[in-house]
Amino acid sequence: MLTYEVLKESPKWLRAFTSLDAAEFEALLPAFDQVWQAYQREEERKRGKAYRRKSGGGRKVRLKRSEDKLVFILVYVKVYPLQEVQGQMFDLSQGQANVWIHILMPLLKAALGRKKQLPEREVHHLAETLAGSDGLDFIIDGTERRRQRPKNPLKQKEYYSSKKKAHTVKNNVIANADTQHVAYLSQTVPGKTHDKKLCDQEQYTFPALSLLEKDTGFQGYEPQGVITYQPRKKPKVGELSQGERFVNTVISSVRIVVEHVLAGIKRCRIVKDIFRNSKKNFDDLAMEIACGLHNFRNSFRHPVPMISLIEMASESYFQ
Repeated sequence: MLTYEVLKESPKWLRAFTSLDAAEFEALLPAFDQVWQAYQREEERKRGKAYRRKSGGGRKVRLKRSEDKLVFILVYVKVYPLQEVQGQMFDLSQGQANVWIHILMPLLKAALGRKKQLPEREVHHLAETLAGSDGLDFIIDGTERRRQRPKNPLKQKEYYSSKKKAHTVKNNVIANADTQHVAYLSQTVPGKTHDKKLCDQEQYTFPALSLLEKDTGFQGYEPQGVITYQPRKKPKVGELSQGERFVNTVISSVRIVVEHVLAGIKRCRIVKDIFRNSKKNFDDLAMEIACGLHNFRNSFRHPVPMISLIEMASESYFQ
């Protein structure tokens, strides 16, 4: 049976199976234990008087300790094995693995919330959240994730992305360019939805005079009171000038940060591999947890702040 005691003997394997180092795991464990205890109390309240078996009765207990429950759900999010395989790793049946997955996923989200690592999800709180972050330099980008082909023909058309040539779901992500922290995660929508259309639907608001780097998928998106930067498209007839190509290079060198952020999110294979779970809103829950784990790891590993676009574009920088 795979346990924390086994994994912590090898830092390489602990990171490979859970995406966390030992110090990070130990820091998350108390918050996870608190939400687990709260969950147990709520379940006992719903049942009324707590039911107690006689000593030795019932099945042999699996995932008895909080650290083993946390390992179980982190392995599922990071590795994303079939539930049958997940059960074999933890000495459970497929059915038991399924039950534990659906119990522990919301608890993992709650634990990350207690550590204040989850991205903002409410649009009307977005400007306030961004204003409280380190710096006012942000990057917006859309990210698609493949999902299984829906059985319903109408949903097949809705979720089919011509760009990816597959059935996908999509989110917009707003990240802090200096800290690489995921500040906002949009709602999960069918992959056919255009990046800018999702912006128009959710109507994002930003602090005054903040900087926003975006790619050509957000052509025409100009939020009020925000300084935006976007690479210039090559015209249908002719070529970009040398100055325009230079500006595109500068913008791309800053926008690469969001690609690093998305790569950090997709270290969790549950949002990288073809999504197999069919429970309603489970794809949205998985993406929010993946963003929270990225923020949690990022807060421990102290990335070097990136040079802002203004500094890079200044004449003194290039001299």
